[in-house]
Amino acid sequence: MSVEVPVPVPVDLDEVDLSDRDWWVRPPAERHAAFDRLRRERPFAFFAEPEIPGIPTGPGYRAVTRYADLEAISSQPALFCSGKGAVSMQDIPAELHEFYGSLISMDDPRHAKIRRIVSKTFTPRMLERTLDSVRAVVDDVLAAARRTAEAGDGTIDVVADIAAPIPLRVICDMMGIPEEDRPGVLNRSNIILSGGDPELIEDGDPLTAFLTAGMEMAALMERLAAERLEQPREDLTTALVTTEVDGEKLSHQEIASFFILLLVAGNETTRNALSQGLLALAEHPDQRARWAADPGLDRTAVEEVVRWVSPVTWMRRTATRDGELNGHRFSAGDKFLLFYAAANRDPEAFRDPQVFDVGRDPNPHVGFGSKGPHFCLGAHLARRELAVAFRAMFDQLPDLEVTGPPDRLRSSFVNGLKRLPARLTGVR
Repeated sequence: MSVEVPVPVPVDLDEVDLSDRDWWVRPPAERHAAFDRLRRERPFAFFAEPEIPGIPTGPGYRAVTRYADLEAISSQPALFCSGKGAVSMQDIPAELHEFYGSLISMDDPRHAKIRRIVSKTFTPRMLERTLDSVRAVVDDVLAAARRTAEAGDGTIDVVADIAAPIPLRVICDMMGIPEEDRPGVLNRSNIILSGGDPELIEDGDPLTAFLTAGMEMAALMERLAAERLEQPREDLTTALVTTEVDGEKLSHQEIASFFILLLVAGNETTRNALSQGLLALAEHPDQRARWAADPGLDRTAVEEVVRWVSPVTWMRRTATRDGELNGHRFSAGDKFLLFYAAANRDPEAFRDPQVFDVGRDPNPHVGFGSKGPHFCLGAHLARRELAVAFRAMFDQLPDLEVTGPPDRLRSSFVNGLKRLPARLTGVR
């Protein structure tokens, strides 16, 4: 077996460019070594924005790498807003960043209104039904993965055969997405969060592919919303089109925007926590054996996987006025990228942060976002999916073995894997 084993590496900060998506396919040890030095020496390091055809290049941004600074910015939404764009380094048109970012690219009072309506749709009955279905989805996906291995030479791709289908099926079941639409949903989700990776962009034009994928996802959701108004069902789409708070409902465009957020954020985050969690366990077999032997570690181990992986690498905030933070002066309009992956390895917040410890407790990671109004709405569901999936893999695929290094996504925004080779050693 050959996997990536973290080792200390020297770093020249003058060669670090957090805007260059090619930099992000380097081994994680290199990335975290760079974050270590940035935290110590340049906690608000400046980086130029990447040049993207069709989008104006802006003035650049400050990289926030210390846990305390990230927490301070996240907890002051009036001073550091999301409404200028939370998921883009560039200043794209407001209608685009809100459409693709939904709640995470909004500020109060509109953010509070949309979140109240969306939160009300997640009724205890609906959540319980969704959580109950997770086990059935996981069992079915793992059984299919074993059949794939048995039908061939015993090998599988962890991403395609396990990590991608589990969250996609859970979310599509919850939303009531027809089976025939699901392959397209996965493809468009991949494009939206591709980071411009050319392997996932067929026509070579990332901006066009990104816009087309979003419009196609929106068209699907608007079609389903209209259908649910005519024929309601027991699903989240029906709840979204019918729920009312203080006399207000979501528009079809707001529903479509939330649908994109739910699919790309809920699907991609859980997918990459699953695939990279399995990679981390392969790199730390003692922790795998420890967790597999003790179901009581499910809670702490899931939190450690999310901390270790940090599936979403950063979110952006923009200063609304002049001010100062931890000795750093800033001006209205300055951009800050909150690097969750860096904060989650900050020695000021975590004891032995470079150690993967499935029993770590407490574990105040920011893998689901930091404190404040934008903490992940689906964190509870993601935790449930991860706990059920890993426990089921220990029980049903105990012979799963990672056989080689991953193929990493060329993206600064999503810490993703495109492929992770593995085999079931019990298959002959």
